[in-house]
Amino acid sequence: MAGSKGKTQKTQTVRDMVLSLGLIMVAALVMYFFIPHDDSAAPDVKRVDYRVELLTARRAASYPVAAPEGLSSGWKATSVRFDGAAFDAWHLGFHAPDGEYVAVEQSTQKRARFIDEASQGARETKVTEEIGGRTWTHYTGGRYDALVLEGTDGATTVVTGTASFAQLAKMADALKVA
Repeated sequence: MAGSKGKTQKTQTVRDMVLSLGLIMVAALVMYFFIPHDDSAAPDVKRVDYRVELLTARRAASYPVAAPEGLSSGWKATSVRFDGAAFDAWHLGFHAPDGEYVAVEQSTQKRARFIDEASQGARETKVTEEIGGRTWTHYTGGRYDALVLEGTDGATTVVTGTASFAQLAKMADALKVA
């Protein structure tokens, strides 16, 4: 008798557990279907003001620091930094109007290493493009593509990101130095 009582108790415990799991699943489905959510909505991107950092970089860097001028309001600056101790590294990140990421990177670091880091491993192609009177080289990669301008002033400029080459070219064309 003791053996059958234990078996019944074990069966009830398993049955209770399955019923509880079923109730949890029903509750989750009800919440999923009846609580409003929009999976397509882009996260609110916070715009940063980069004017102070740009002035600081232009005073401190050993090369002419580039920043865009004349872009539409759809371009939102999202990150900025200048590190004079690390090869006068200048970074300016943007959320493009199409929702993709575009960054301007400049540095006096060794060209090959800098391009590899800035473009996250993109590789040089044989394609070049004339943008704003300067010849830029296309780099393609798994995560980022890039346009690279080798400067005569000892610095390399990389316009990189998840955006198309057309968007990267818009940024490259907007770059001005003071």
